[in-house]
Amino acid sequence: MPTELEELVEFLHHGNTQIRQIAAENLVGFSTAQPSLFKRNQLEPIKDLKLLVKDYTPIAKNALTMLINLSDDEEVRKSLVEDNALLETILLRITSPKEPTANELAMLLANMVKSDEMKKLLTLERGVPKELSTSKVAMDQLMDCFVKGAEGRYNKHADYDYLSYVFADMAKHPEGRKYLTTAQPYDADIIPITKLTVFTEHKSTIRRRGVASTLKNVCFDTESHATLLSPSAVNILPYILLPLMGSEDYADEDTDGMPEEVQLLPPDKTREPQPDILVIHLETLLLLTTTQEAREDLRARKVYPVVRECHLQVDNEDVQEACDRVVQIVMRKEEGEEEDVPEGFPKVQEVDEEEQVVQIL
Repeated sequence: MPTELEELVEFLHHGNTQIRQIAAENLVGFSTAQPSLFKRNQLEPIKDLKLLVKDYTPIAKNALTMLINLSDDEEVRKSLVEDNALLETILLRITSPKEPTANELAMLLANMVKSDEMKKLLTLERGVPKELSTSKVAMDQLMDCFVKGAEGRYNKHADYDYLSYVFADMAKHPEGRKYLTTAQPYDADIIPITKLTVFTEHKSTIRRRGVASTLKNVCFDTESHATLLSPSAVNILPYILLPLMGSEDYADEDTDGMPEEVQLLPPDKTREPQPDILVIHLETLLLLTTTQEAREDLRARKVYPVVRECHLQVDNEDVQEACDRVVQIVMRKEEGEEEDVPEGFPKVQEVDEEEQVVQIL
């Protein structure tokens, strides 16, 4: 005989709206406390929740919250990812300027892209949301949604911050990195990653963290480093350095060569307050030191003084260790030259090379 909870789950597909709403409201907590409840009868409750995404707003919000909580489970996520009709529903609604559940849809999509199969967003073509984009490609539309929709500018109900996590996961794949570093004809040949860099100092912690992770993951593609660092192409460096900087004054010899964007900062300039985001940016710098050409560029553009001040000003062990690793590489002389690691940092031979490894996010 079904338990009371199992009977409540059955009401998710009841014909009466009020009963569906009561069931959805009361089951939200159990999507984290008792996730197995939703895997009964070959995921029948999950199938119900997929349909409820299109229900009245209060029901849809609760259904999405449950799917977000449950999509950490591989079996559930597989069911979501392989459902092309559900994906189209998500894309249709997330790109609508009036969709009240757009943020929840973005969170669900961010969980779904943890599956490699979601690389299909890079090539999937669908109807064009004319108020938003001119491209048929789903990934282009999501990029336009993220940029144009910041702070409720496209949809008053949404900020689309969680789409930054979608881009970060896409950048784990070679295809995703290629997309982000390739000029897009539909968008006046703009390189997509340049549309994200400006958000490294945004007020939203979610947006900053997701964009920082995207930039880091893109930098695993060493062949794109020249494009990423070029001031006439992506010009990624200022947007990595700015979050590392506070209102410190630098000596003339330190600023000579720094990117213009990081010079003459206002006296109220604040450093990124989240240590984990600082570490991500420092690991991005470390990835950019892979080639000698890039290392010389970072030296010439005075990355060291910025990292030095970050090391001095931030009382956090993880941040200071990340600073140390960057300094070991940036200030290390090339083959045949004498080491010149500044005072206050461990000497190069004291650094365990295994600790230099940067993990993809």
